[in-house]
Amino acid sequence: MSIASLMISSCGSMLSRQWPQPTEALPIRHELDTVPFYPQEAYQCGPASLAMTLTWSGIQVDPEAITPEVFTPSLKGSLQSAMISTARRRGRVAYPISGVEEMLEEVAAGHPVIILQNLGLAWYPVWHYAVVVGYDLEQGIVLLHSGVTSQKRLSQRVFNNTWARGDYWGLLVLPPSRLPATATEHNYVSAVLGLEKAQQWLAAIEGYNTALARWFSSLSARMGLGNSYYALGDLESAEAAFREATRQFPTNGMAFNNLAQVLWEQGKQQEALEAASRAVDLGGPLVEEYRRTLKEIQKGKP
Repeated sequence: MSIASLMISSCGSMLSRQWPQPTEALPIRHELDTVPFYPQEAYQCGPASLAMTLTWSGIQVDPEAITPEVFTPSLKGSLQSAMISTARRRGRVAYPISGVEEMLEEVAAGHPVIILQNLGLAWYPVWHYAVVVGYDLEQGIVLLHSGVTSQKRLSQRVFNNTWARGDYWGLLVLPPSRLPATATEHNYVSAVLGLEKAQQWLAAIEGYNTALARWFSSLSARMGLGNSYYALGDLESAEAAFREATRQFPTNGMAFNNLAQVLWEQGKQQEALEAASRAVDLGGPLVEEYRRTLKEIQKGKP
């Protein structure tokens, strides 16, 4: 079982990672001065931390407003999954990170990072969410919005020890137009897919376009873009996305299948038949789905 699915914050053998040296890409110090501070009430570090990052991202929200979505009274804490799903429901990309180097790179890029600490012991955990808003590698200091303290100063040693007990779990909450500094194609597109699952179609479209600006030949982003347009009923835009997918990936049956569907729904039956037949010819594990699409198109207009 993973820590991401089971750990909660109650707010109430050590891993060791080398902290990176300053580089041209990683300044020796950086501080974010645009992240609001919301002091937490008892057991409310989850809602408070998430509200800070949501407000920073452009969505004004108070901790009290999201407490019912984030906080589990019986656990006296907040599940990580609840933090992620609440951010997604507000049209924000919830992007998990892990480790000191990624955290520093994101803060240097101007992104606050929610982290999960264990302020107790391994055998008696006291889970706590805080928001990293700065660091100073020369002084060995990390700045946190934590508890009732704004810009709390922690030594690297104390910070590392408490974060290591939380398995170095961190979370970015970003507008879908903003790419994480440490983003990988797979992880970022997966995070945007979370917006689709939350039915935040416009945010998903923006997120997929952000992905495609970096990874133009991303099949999953291109298909997600088409699917999101389709969910909104914008068949022309969905068609354009799926056509580009078939152009870039001429051996991918799903791209042709989805293109066939949107062509059919627009009354372009001959083109739809050609695309559906191509999907069936390409085969693959979803070939039965492609055959069903082809049979429906052969019956006539939708």
